[in-house]
Amino acid sequence: MNVYLDNAATTPIAPEVVEAMVPVLYNNFGNPSSTHAFGRQAKALLENSRRTIAQVLNCSPSELIFTSGGTEADNMALRAAVTQLGVKRIITTAIEHHAVGHTVEALKNELQIELIYLTLDAKGNIDLKELQSVLEQGIPSIVSLMHANNEIATLIPIQEIAQLCRQNGAYFHSDTVQTMGHYHFDLSQIDIDFITCAAHKFHGPKGVGFLYVNKKTRVNPLIHGGSQERGLRGGTENIAGVVGLAKAVELAYADLAEHQAHVWGLKSYMMERLQELFPDVLFHGETSFETALYTVLNVCLPATPKAGLLLFTLDLKGVAVSGGSACTSGAAIGSHVLEGIGADTSRPNARFSFSRFTTKEEIDYALQQLQEVYQKNL
Repeated sequence: MNVYLDNAATTPIAPEVVEAMVPVLYNNFGNPSSTHAFGRQAKALLENSRRTIAQVLNCSPSELIFTSGGTEADNMALRAAVTQLGVKRIITTAIEHHAVGHTVEALKNELQIELIYLTLDAKGNIDLKELQSVLEQGIPSIVSLMHANNEIATLIPIQEIAQLCRQNGAYFHSDTVQTMGHYHFDLSQIDIDFITCAAHKFHGPKGVGFLYVNKKTRVNPLIHGGSQERGLRGGTENIAGVVGLAKAVELAYADLAEHQAHVWGLKSYMMERLQELFPDVLFHGETSFETALYTVLNVCLPATPKAGLLLFTLDLKGVAVSGGSACTSGAAIGSHVLEGIGADTSRPNARFSFSRFTTKEEIDYALQQLQEVYQKNL
């Protein structure tokens, strides 16, 4: 049996998304910037997809810029803030995704931007009073905080932070790659400047996503070249990918409450069973439905002399899990997120992440294999 429990890295593409994309790949090969019939057909697909997504998010279609995914979108937002919006300081944390973390470090080195890392508690929460105190200093700033951490699942109070930023004249960017398609976003009610999306995190295709730019936030071209994407991002759009993205958004929000209940049920069940199997097991980050991303569970397992072989052994048994972000899985370094919250890294840590396609039988199989691994002491 093969069990995939690494959905925070990427999700399997939904059959309905493939069905929506295939006719486009075959029949709609026109360049959407061309004025002839082939181009107009492609342009219609592009703009209909944009309107579909905008309707779900309750924003204007003109506020959505299609990108190659979340990393590009994060980079575009942060660089626009610094190079175009007069930002002199970036306020963030040490546990952001590297799409943000590495970008802010680069901006600090390239442009001498001040960089402030907020204090975190042991579960990865920021102190809102500290954020307010920093914002009240009046230095032109952008706050960049993940909506939900991709490794430990802790959620931020995005609405409260948005209000704090507006009250103090700061811009606010949130990497929402892990939460888009998993939570409702009413962008007419969240006064935020930038959010991001990657389709492959909720059963869409890889290599496509978007950057939301609040219409009150005026930016210039972010990638120069052609006049695509309202002149803000040059380059011929990935029409089939955009159609797949729009279909994935439709599917995600058609039955979101049912999806949430199903996945949260699996996560809760796995936590209960792990506590039965391993009395000294710990969970990193927040774990309640209200405070944590329901698709991710980060587990600190009992100590073992061969901790480094745990994930490899599970893989041999057909169970795919992660030790952290897939974006850094090839690096011979520990998780910067676990380090950032002062977690116990002497014990093996594993991130289990679930999707609408995950089943209870798969959870049981993974737990059985994990138990056997420990019984044999690896």
